[in-house]
Amino acid sequence: MRQPADRRQRIAFFGGSFDPPHLGHIGVALAAQTALQLDTVLFAPVGIQPLKPLGSTASFEDRVEMTQLAIRGFPQFSISLADAPNSSGTPNYTIETLMRLREQYPSATLFMLMGADSLVGLGHWYRGAEIPFVAPLIVASRPGQRLADMAAILPDGMIITEDATATEDASEIPLQVFTLRNTAGAATPFYLLPGLEIEISASDIRTQANAALDRLCAGHDLLPDAVCEYIAEHSLYH
Repeated sequence: MRQPADRRQRIAFFGGSFDPPHLGHIGVALAAQTALQLDTVLFAPVGIQPLKPLGSTASFEDRVEMTQLAIRGFPQFSISLADAPNSSGTPNYTIETLMRLREQYPSATLFMLMGADSLVGLGHWYRGAEIPFVAPLIVASRPGQRLADMAAILPDGMIITEDATATEDASEIPLQVFTLRNTAGAATPFYLLPGLEIEISASDIRTQANAALDRLCAGHDLLPDAVCEYIAEHSLYH
């Protein structure tokens, strides 16, 4: 679909450990980019996660390098250091990262891309209830998950209005668009990518990489080849 020349740039922030970045991450980003006609998806490896310490896994530098390798060949994807470790050694809070990105891209429409598993913890994040009103959420749900499941895990005081504007007919990727409201009466779009058949666990990949990296990489269905090569070359996850 051809875009009008004066259309605002559409950018999705996609934060995560990316430890390692796998084909599931790529699949979710491609689905979101296609369905919402995004100009850019920013892959942002997190330095320190307040609620999910990284422990003895790959360093931030290694995760950045692997993410760059994973998105190579996708011009619509970019690496972002918005969540890089800061000089004070304190966590970067998502709400503050998004506010900085809005300042960095003042003329763009900013979204936040996440999986349904991340949505579960949104109510425990610092100022988590504000996040959807800074950057509307694009949530990739798993097969069998329904809107009611999404509504049940939202922060207190938030409701989803079930008057979906059907599907944004921008692509063959299914996209449901709802309205998210808070108790103050503010409203923001809530985008749901339903039933994505992507079941890949980064923790399982780390375990497999430690046990049998050659067998893991031979399948070509979990990790980009370049990421496998990087893991082997740098002896990660052993």
